[in-house]
Amino acid sequence: MRRTPAKDHSATTSPPVPYLVASTGSAPRHRRAGRAVAGAAHGVAAPEGTALPGVAPRTVDADVPAAVGEMLEALLAPRLARAGALDALFAGELAGRVARFTRDGGKRTRSQLLWWSMRACGGEDTATATAALRIGAALELLQTCALVHDDVMDGSVLRRGRPALHTDLRDRCDGLASPEGAARFGEAAAVLAGDLALVWADDVVAGTELDPWTAAVVREVWADLRTEMVAGQFLDLRGQLTGARSPQQALRAAHLKSALYSVQRPLSLGAAVAGADGRTLRALSSAGRCVGMAFQLRDDLDDAFGDPRHTGKGCGGDVREGKPTYLAASAVARARALGDTKALAVLERALGDTDLTERGLDEVREVLVRTGARAAVEAKIGRLVARGLRHFDGAGALPDAQAARRLRGLLAAQATSRAPDHPSPAPAAAGSGAAGGGR
Repeated sequence: MRRTPAKDHSATTSPPVPYLVASTGSAPRHRRAGRAVAGAAHGVAAPEGTALPGVAPRTVDADVPAAVGEMLEALLAPRLARAGALDALFAGELAGRVARFTRDGGKRTRSQLLWWSMRACGGEDTATATAALRIGAALELLQTCALVHDDVMDGSVLRRGRPALHTDLRDRCDGLASPEGAARFGEAAAVLAGDLALVWADDVVAGTELDPWTAAVVREVWADLRTEMVAGQFLDLRGQLTGARSPQQALRAAHLKSALYSVQRPLSLGAAVAGADGRTLRALSSAGRCVGMAFQLRDDLDDAFGDPRHTGKGCGGDVREGKPTYLAASAVARARALGDTKALAVLERALGDTDLTERGLDEVREVLVRTGARAAVEAKIGRLVARGLRHFDGAGALPDAQAARRLRGLLAAQATSRAPDHPSPAPAAAGSGAAGGGR
């Protein structure tokens, strides 16, 4: 196994993150029956993965999120039992919340990308399908870790239309401590909850039986994914602290925090589990890098312009938190180029204002439209998706053509808006400005 740098740097302006390819032309396909029952060796009453005995991949194809959910149930049950044996309060207050948060996950997009990548690359036996479902379930647990920690760092009170985990833990302490003490407890306990989800995710990957070549690739991709996610979050936080508004830095942070984690690495994991050759791994990795960037840019637009009834969280969170998004950086750069001092004043006043009113947010939306930042990001999304699909097509004829079509469609859908548009002001003439006092 060796690393080769990405040769197409056009998805971002910063140096690419390396990705894995096989040192040989293809991976060995020696699979052992019952590869996903490693938990039995640890004395678990119900061996992990046995909730789906003998399930054919084509059966899973009909409803991948449901199959991942069933695998999660099988994996979480013994872990919750162990937590209960340690301490009932810990099991009920923390471990149980981690399990519920993960079970009630969103569309399971990452695990779907992994599954269809595996299927497109020729994974067609039960052992391979079980391994893919296990690693898909691990991705869902890793997503729990990321979201719970992200909500704490951002001070978000809602997640998926419900109280964020740290908010829920805080509210459960009502009457037991001062408001400050309860808030501190909620945040600290949520950090532990995210840590627990990460531990469980790592355990699931480590307990998945794979042949030596596949195991080596999966372990390294998994290790890279976790480090990249932390690096991207750190750059995001540092950008908020410094107020940096560089489009290049914003793309770099988005690449590490979201593009790799949300699309590129799930594709690589699925291809590796199926034993894909080096050319296929490279093509899928490049496709995932481009589409993953488009995914993050769409998320930035949805945060500013999406309807909270569909996003499940408050609108304008990135603006109020002063996040160094590519959208905000583009607006600042364009306002400067246009000499639009009024637009710059609105952005300077609003970005990072935690008390920004809805009227103030409308002013920001108007600036995003008027400076052309919104249109520019939309255009970039379109270019990234088109480039990603060209990379995908460059993989050549994948072993399962029908699954390849499903995967291609799933990739194309990643950059579509996941939230109907918030009514936004019509663009005004450049330099006309917006009313001040957006607090």
